[in-house]
Amino acid sequence: MRSIMPKPDFILWTGYHQLKNQLKVSFQMSWSELAHSVLTEASLRSRDDTPHVPNKDRDQDWVLSIISNLSSTIRHVFPDTKVYSALGNHDYHPKNQLPAETNAIYEQTARLWQDWLEPESQETFRKGAYYTERLLNRTGFRIMVLNTNLYYDQNMETQDAEDPAGQFSWMERVLTEAADNGEKVPVYVIGHVPPGLFEKKRGKGWFRPGFNARYLALIQKHHAVLRGHFYGHHHTDSFRMLYAPGSTTQSDTKSPLGAIFLTPGVTPWKTTLPGVKDGANNPAIRLFEYDTETLQVKDLVTYYLNLSRANQDQAGWEKLYRLTESFQVADASPASMQRVLERVATEPCVLQTYYRFNSVSYDLTECDAACRVDHVCAVRELDYQMYERCVTEGAAEATVAVTTVVPLAISLMVFSCC
Repeated sequence: MRSIMPKPDFILWTGYHQLKNQLKVSFQMSWSELAHSVLTEASLRSRDDTPHVPNKDRDQDWVLSIISNLSSTIRHVFPDTKVYSALGNHDYHPKNQLPAETNAIYEQTARLWQDWLEPESQETFRKGAYYTERLLNRTGFRIMVLNTNLYYDQNMETQDAEDPAGQFSWMERVLTEAADNGEKVPVYVIGHVPPGLFEKKRGKGWFRPGFNARYLALIQKHHAVLRGHFYGHHHTDSFRMLYAPGSTTQSDTKSPLGAIFLTPGVTPWKTTLPGVKDGANNPAIRLFEYDTETLQVKDLVTYYLNLSRANQDQAGWEKLYRLTESFQVADASPASMQRVLERVATEPCVLQTYYRFNSVSYDLTECDAACRVDHVCAVRELDYQMYERCVTEGAAEATVAVTTVVPLAISLMVFSCC
């Protein structure tokens, strides 16, 4: 990572852990889910620090030792770089069960990261593993680091809670203050588990339904100050669109409020989710370019490690793609990401390009009509009910296209790839 971007503005370590910087560059990468991002000239990463192993093969001290080792490594490689760090669902023991109250892992991790955390941040991190700070200590710029593991559907500790650790109420206060502060303070949001659904398994949402609905309503309400959303967890390379409440499922009538970036993982972990075929990835890191005056994300570049060559002692990070080049858009703004979605939905060649990038060039099979529906609907609809409607309509259109050869919004369309 240092060879690609030796002096990132900052690191966003988004639990499976991230970096970030008039136009700068940033990384996003992840280890073990370590999906980590680096923004510079910023830097960003998203991750699970600890390996995906059964609870019987791990304990609290083991989890903390890995977080400590990785934190020390980052300090050694980037000694003068600010790090904004979140926890992943495997960064706790037992895994997934992150509680809504102070505990030993939150306490110990706050101490491990005390050089990166302001005193007030340490206080809220010990309470619920979330915090907010001025981005790079600049007046008028803010970052929110969330513990979205509290909303994860595998977390039994919070299943009956209305507002785990008070994080929703806290987010409302922080974003309201940002909106009320004169010209509206731009905010970046990072977390590990993202809202919405997994594009590689139909119907698989990550948040409990009530939490997903509340989170979505909150970011829709405050979209005017939110300049970027960065998550990991999937290990795959994708994005999500944010629209106004009640928007139709037809993309050509939607006006985007924001875009959510999901960074692929450094760990080439093959998912254990039942029914997911070829759910693995080549290791990847991501570099974001952004405007330091507005925090608008301008572009992203993904680098990857070809495991076949690495296994022949020919390891090296290679450029996989640049967003603006591969998808022919002006930048990474919400309007441009909407254009990417529209092209993925209607142009088979673009769909196949996106699908190859989704697994970091691991899965090179064809994305058929059902695959197209899964990916397009996951990108388009964060709301669970709207997603189900999208899938139903998309599946029906795909069936019509197969029998009548009529190209529809999410249907099978026959073109030759140049």
